[in-house]
Amino acid sequence: MIILDGSMGNELLKRTNKPSSGLWSAQFLIDSPNLVKEVHQAYVDVGAQVITTNTYSTIPSYLQKENKTHLMHDLIAKAGEIAREVADENAQEIIVAGSLPPLDESYRPDLVPDEADSIPIYEELIDGLNPFVDIFLCETVSSIPETSNILKAVSNAAEKDKKIWLSWTLLEDKSTRLRSKETIEEAFELAESFNIDAYLFNCTDPIAITEGIKKLSDLTDKPIGCYPNIFGVPFDWTLDNSIQLEPRNLSIKQFVEYKNLWKDLGASIIGGCCGLGPDYIKAIA
Repeated sequence: MIILDGSMGNELLKRTNKPSSGLWSAQFLIDSPNLVKEVHQAYVDVGAQVITTNTYSTIPSYLQKENKTHLMHDLIAKAGEIAREVADENAQEIIVAGSLPPLDESYRPDLVPDEADSIPIYEELIDGLNPFVDIFLCETVSSIPETSNILKAVSNAAEKDKKIWLSWTLLEDKSTRLRSKETIEEAFELAESFNIDAYLFNCTDPIAITEGIKKLSDLTDKPIGCYPNIFGVPFDWTLDNSIQLEPRNLSIKQFVEYKNLWKDLGASIIGGCCGLGPDYIKAIA
């Protein structure tokens, strides 16, 4: 079993008790890089074997809100360098995963940029992270077009020794469909034309993940896994609008029970996403 880390953005906000800015977690690379390092180390201390770079919001759609797009290259490199430092400073082997996020809003397949706009942004992220990461984690992928865009970019720009993990986000029901309502089978068929090393689900309801893991275990012998969130996401939600996220009832005890269930169903990579901090990761490590 490989244990992933948990939330970065929410954990940073929790530790500072600050409201979220337009830059979200990228703001801390500017103001408090030592705090980013502290959060990485906190996950290592409780048993995480994989830490994920703080690059979820080092992209133009976030940076332009604060007129910081000129900092994109430097922030990507700083995030990669911080994670690599933590990995190298620990006696145990720690894997660094480079986060490749949605390029507009998460969970919104209707807002996915087209291929011509997406690939150059992904490639800049990948180029900046190549010196620091072991894995590229294509995460919170909500549709087949988004799957295609991100896999074309990472297959072209990632150094050849880097593994590629692909993580979809699902509708919050038992339908085993992406947020776009496309099926896992359809998305998997496309993804299999690329060299994917592991398949996961993230930032999704644990019930939906359970059904997804069942489906994936029938589709592939490659490693599969998941990292759920603790918030329900209304369809029209964006980071900046007034729609409120809905906390779901996911206690640490329930998370451990889900971890055991997912392991029994074939998952070998498990961690946490938004709202699941070191206390949750400690419980499953």
